[in-house]
Amino acid sequence: MSGPPSPTPDAVALHSLNTEVAACRRCDRLVAWREQTAADKRAAFADEDYWGRGVPGFGDPAAAVVLVGLAPAAHGANRTGRMFTGDRSGDFLYAALHRCGFANQPTSVRAGDGLALRDAYITAAVRCAPPANKPTPVERDSCRPFLERELALLANARVAVALGGFAYGVLCTIGGVRPRPRFGHGAIADVPPVSSSAGAPALGGISRIVCSFHPSQQNTFTGRLTADMADTVLRNARRLANLPPA
Repeated sequence: MSGPPSPTPDAVALHSLNTEVAACRRCDRLVAWREQTAADKRAAFADEDYWGRGVPGFGDPAAAVVLVGLAPAAHGANRTGRMFTGDRSGDFLYAALHRCGFANQPTSVRAGDGLALRDAYITAAVRCAPPANKPTPVERDSCRPFLERELALLANARVAVALGGFAYGVLCTIGGVRPRPRFGHGAIADVPPVSSSAGAPALGGISRIVCSFHPSQQNTFTGRLTADMADTVLRNARRLANLPPA
């Protein structure tokens, strides 16, 4: 009787990269903030052990669609250790992913809660929770090599979904998208097959960037981003990645 299949080389390399992300201490301000937040905790999570490190990407190593956010939330991913897990933004996003056929369940509470993604991978432009959700340009650029390496390892990825203007800017820089189309919900940018920026790597096999407003409470509670709007973007990403409808 044969055992479980061996992990693919790319999956092994992703695991190694994720270990590096978790151990990273490049940015003094971000390290201090993530660790202080993990020590102080929010009252609702006082009995929990916070992750308090760099947060790795999460999902299907064979994903055709990669979702890229801004950075971990202080009491969300910085607490749980998994992107968009344990906060209102994640509640909104994973419900949408489930409706659109990318997730096996609509909720995400903590790592190990049974959530699995299919054809999708979730990551962020910056891997540590930043004060006021605002990384500095230096912090953004220090973290960018992690995303570049990650996208190179996601060999089946064809479409990136930029969750917010910050992620969109980073993706366009990596992919050499010039001129950069204006960011707007549902907007699509074509990625050149070879980067037009000297020395800048292309986005692996990704040929399109689809824009979405970030699923922050500021957007979802005010109606700037609705469930229907999120679903339209995700279904469009499925179509552009040549995935069957959910």
